[in-house]
Amino acid sequence: MDWLTLIIAGGCEMGFTFCLGKSKCAIGNDWWLWIIGFVLLYVLSAVLLAKATQTISIGIAYTVWTGIGAVGAVLLSIFYFHEPATFWKVFFLCTLVISIVGLKIVE
Repeated sequence: MDWLTLIIAGGCEMGFTFCLGKSKCAIGNDWWLWIIGFVLLYVLSAVLLAKATQTISIGIAYTVWTGIGAVGAVLLSIFYFHEPATFWKVFFLCTLVISIVGLKIVE
């Protein structure tokens, strides 16, 4: 159950980076709505991460949490914000995922 909590926390991290990206081009009330979404998802992400660390070691939990957020943010930037998917971006994204899985394996 705590792994599911951790995955949801990582999803919330992806959500708050998405809100941050959307707020970049927003104006007026739309900007405030994206910022409120950012703050709410940021707090929810941190709370869920704290909950997950009650049974998952902090080193693994934090690494998985930031990994989900980092990979998710890059994928959002490519697929939603239409940033280029360069070879090196994809290469290092893959090395990040492999490193996180490897860290969990050797734990």
